[in-house]
Formats: sequence, structure tokens, C-alpha cells
Amino acid sequence: MDGMHGGMMMNGTGSMNSSSTVHKKRMMMHMAFYWGNTAEVLFTGWPGTRPGMYYLAIIFIFFLAIIVEWLSHSSFLTRSNSSDRVRVGLAQTVLYGLRSGLSYMIMLSVMSFNVGVFLAAVVGHTIGFFFFGSRVFKGNRDDSYVMSSPRKTTTNLPPMNC
Repeated sequence: MDGMHGGMMMNGTGSMNSSSTVHKKRMMMHMAFYWGNTAEVLFTGWPGTRPGMYYLAIIFIFFLAIIVEWLSHSSFLTRSNSSDRVRVGLAQTVLYGLRSGLSYMIMLSVMSFNVGVFLAAVVGHTIGFFFFGSRVFKGNRDDSYVMSSPRKTTTNLPPMNC
């Protein structure tokens, strides 16, 4: 790997190249966790090298994880008569697609192997669960985490399976 210390070089066409004859644009692709503010998160050139953009990316990933937890534990739709089943089913499908898309964005961000991005995602999911999934703010109305009671569904979307 030409002394890349756990990374591979990619040429401008996106193909891997481990020789030192890479032409045109050279980009470092990390293959192990690293700490630094030179990550590429989600998009080419973002956050870039401008001051503060790395921290904006961290904050973005943090809030993205909180939104995923909010979508996972919220109940937006009310159960009504059977004539609204199609409308409710379409709304559930749209919410499920939105949650899945945001979850994949977080996963792709973590695949940058940047420790700051990883920590932002984990802390965002943790805080989101604390506010929207734990019993702290729900009072006694949710017994879904009590071992002796059967599982009750309190959200419109199925649980996330990792």
C-alpha cells in the first residue's frame, strides 16, 4: 500500500490503485478508524478543509441520528375506520422510507471511519432514545420494556433491525 498506513489510494475514476503512479486527482480512503478533521462525509469535498465545516458535519450527523430515533419511537397516525387503511398505510410507508433513508445516510457517514463522526452518530442515537424511546418522559403509559408483560406496539413503524 505504499506506506499508506491502513489506507488505499483512489484515482479520479474511482478505481483502486496501490502504486505511486496515480494520475490526476488523489484521494485518501481510510480503512481503519482515525481521528482528524479531514474526513469526507457523505459527499465529495464535504466537509472540506474550511474551518468549522468538520464540526458542522459532526452536528449534522448528531441531529440526523436524533431524528431517526424520533421517527422510530413516535406515533403520528391515529387508527381510524377501515376506509382510511390505504391512506394510513401509504403514510406509514413514506415514514418508513424516510427513516430508512436517514439511517443509511448515518451508516454511510460512519463508513468514513472518522472517530468524531462515529461518536456523533452513537451519541445522537443515545440521546434520541433517551428522549423518545425510554420511559423517562412517557410516565406509566408505556410498559413495553417490562419483561413480564407482552410487547405492545406504540409506534407506527416497525422496529429497526440491525
